[in-house]
This record gives sequence, structure tokens and C-alpha cells, in this order.
Amino acid sequence: MKYHTPILCAESVDGLNISPDGVYVDVTLGGGGHSRAILDRLGEDGRLIALDRDAEALANAPDDARMIAQHGDFRYLRNFLAHHGYRQVDGILADLGVSSHHFDDAARGFSFRFADAPLDMRMNVAAKLTAKEVVNKYSENRLKEIFAQYGELTDAQRIARQIVTARQNTSVETAGQLVEAIKQCIPRGAENKYLAKVFQALRIEVNGELECLMTLLTQSVELLREGGRLVVIAYHSLEDRLVKNFFKNGMFEGVAQKDVYGNVDVPFKALNNRAIVPTDAEIEANSRARSAKMRMGMKN
Repeated sequence: MKYHTPILCAESVDGLNISPDGVYVDVTLGGGGHSRAILDRLGEDGRLIALDRDAEALANAPDDARMIAQHGDFRYLRNFLAHHGYRQVDGILADLGVSSHHFDDAARGFSFRFADAPLDMRMNVAAKLTAKEVVNKYSENRLKEIFAQYGELTDAQRIARQIVTARQNTSVETAGQLVEAIKQCIPRGAENKYLAKVFQALRIEVNGELECLMTLLTQSVELLREGGRLVVIAYHSLEDRLVKNFFKNGMFEGVAQKDVYGNVDVPFKALNNRAIVPTDAEIEANSRARSAKMRMGMKN
């Protein structure tokens, strides 16, 4: 099984503006595609640190003396770098979202395509919180908030109510049982798009994805050298909005304060005003690239 096809690979590695003797971080090792592309541009003295919170991904790490592969969550990037003797690096790459491998592995429970799949959705299988616990233990109001905020679903209240009603009779433990529980909410003709939002919302909650991203962006200010690059590939509007706002205003919400001369002091210079997206050819070759948006920033 192919683990994951790297998306926007050449564009993202170009965005890092790699120096042959620089130090770079791939915080989402996945199938190792981006890491291999980075190593191809590094010289003998260059270094790459790669992380992934899914221990299975470490098997995809290239066998290269210039690389350190680490099992871990990128929200703790500062600690991992310090452990390996680095205070600052020249570039950080984050390819967010879920690997194709995860969507295609029924046992991981990321996809509604497998009716018998357990409601798991943990990127790190050692983590405690699962989608099953969210669905069966969270209050109706909290479920509504998750589907409204993370799935951007306008009928979040109705979805939450349907789930709470269903679990009163029996525990909702599989993807199929969840789909059955909310079937009255699913619009005819748009089933896949709707269910993708429902499952996305649960996955974001289980893995704390937005909190992790905000922590990474905040830490990158101190972890990147002046002129260092941060490249982020996002797959839904919630992630992309956080990255866009951070590059533009140095914060996640609101507008940056200007000084008396009208200047804004932000930690990054955005290198692309509009998100870079895959070509039609890449989307045709890999349909999962369709939603990808890439943004790049340079440390001021």
C-alpha cells in the first residue's frame, strides 16, 4: 500500500529556499516524500529533523546520516530541537491533514467509507481520546460546537441531537453506526461532502489539530533564524485562515496594531499573497490534492 503521495512537493521545497549546509525540519514526515526532496538539496553538512506523531510513519524515513527521525507531536518542536542540540533552524515545513494511508486503513477509523471501521481517528494511537469517546460522552451542546466550529456545518444542533438520541439506545462505535445515527441530516446528492465535514470535525477535536497548528506557528518565531522560511500546506479553510492571519498580522484573529507611522510589526513576511494550489495535472494524478493550499513566510 502506498503510504502517502507528497502534495505540492517541488513548490514547498522551493519555498524553503534550501541552503546546502542548512538545518531544516519536516514536522509531518508521513510517507517521507517531502523529506526525501529536502535531502536531495542538502549537502554533506546539511541536516534534516523529521517528526510525526504516528509512529508508523517512522518506517518511511529515508536511511540517511544527515537525517534524524523522531516520533512526536510538532507542538513540542522546541523541546525536540533542544534535545538534539538546536536552538534555531533555517526552515520548517508542515504538510497538515491526514495521510492517504490513514484514510485507506479502515482500522484507523478516519473515513466513512468503511461502515465497520471503529470510531478512532487518533493520529497518535497512544493518545487517550478517540472519536468514539467524543460521540458517546460529549454533551449535546459540546457536540454542536464541534460540528459548527470544526465542520462549519449550519445544522450542527440537529446533528448533535440525532447523535444523543441514537446513543441512548446503544453505543455508537463504528463509522456506519454514526452515519446511520445522523442519516436524517444528510442532504441527498451531497452525501460525501457532508459526511466529510462531519468526520473532519471529529478528527480535529480528537487530535487537537488547530491548537497544535497555533502552537507551531507561535514557536516558529523563535525557532527560525532571521530570513528562515516557514512553509505550510493546509487542507481546509480553518487551517489556512490561521496561517494567513498569522503571516499577515502576527496573530490568529483581529488586525495587527500599527505604529504612529502606519507600520505593522509582524514576525513574518508573507511570500505569497494568494495561496499556492496544485496544478490540474497534480489533481488529476492525486485527487486528494484538490483542497491543498500552501503559504510561505520569511522570518523578519
